[in-house]
Amino acid sequence: MSSWKKAAKVGRKIHRERPQPEDHVGFLERKKDWIARARDFQEKRDTIKLLRKRALNRNPDEFHFHMIRSKVVKGVHREKDKEDQHTPEQIKLLETQDLKYVAYKRNIEAKKIERLQSQLHMIDAVNQIQNQHTFFVDNNAEMKNFDLAKKLDTHPALLSRRTNRPKLSVIKDMKLPDLNNKTIAKLEQQRHMLYKELEKRINRERELTIVQQKLEMHRALKDKKIKKPKLVKPGSKDAAPIYKWKFERKR
Repeated sequence: MSSWKKAAKVGRKIHRERPQPEDHVGFLERKKDWIARARDFQEKRDTIKLLRKRALNRNPDEFHFHMIRSKVVKGVHREKDKEDQHTPEQIKLLETQDLKYVAYKRNIEAKKIERLQSQLHMIDAVNQIQNQHTFFVDNNAEMKNFDLAKKLDTHPALLSRRTNRPKLSVIKDMKLPDLNNKTIAKLEQQRHMLYKELEKRINRERELTIVQQKLEMHRALKDKKIKKPKLVKPGSKDAAPIYKWKFERKR
């Protein structure tokens, strides 16, 4: 019986799918094409139905900042860049320089800051919090006649110093040059200028650090091999944006 079925199959005509006729106008749709088109139509219909339902149930007072901080660019939803996100100096560096140059300039500024800090006493900075030194006396008469220079055993001109305040016994043994008021004022001005330069270089190094972090983040976001990360905190003129990447196990 089985041999008869095999013999019957040999002579049976094989019905193949009809080809595209040459005189037919347009593409002749197959069944698989119709199924794909029907499923696509049903998905779009259900999506429109769901969006219409959400629009009818929407709260007119609802507002979220992401509504105005995002936009669609070429069909892709992207975050808007704030206008105050970068300072003018940061914008100039981001547009004209690359990551290696910014890192190179930041290292130079860091070395200059270290060199200036080694020359100056950072404890005597102008904007630093002033500490209080409390002295205890026995009675009111002693408080009225209290002499701070005598108590600290130093010269009255050195009371404003927080560091490098030697005692009178040490000052007598020191060989000090004869300095007039003009020379002292000039030295004080030089010291003040060095502190101003140090403050500017610290601010410059901080700006370069922020620009370097933004360039590194921009380069990481350009990598198309990994999925787009989630924005945790938007960037500002004082910090780079923070993104969170999904952990992927490497094989």
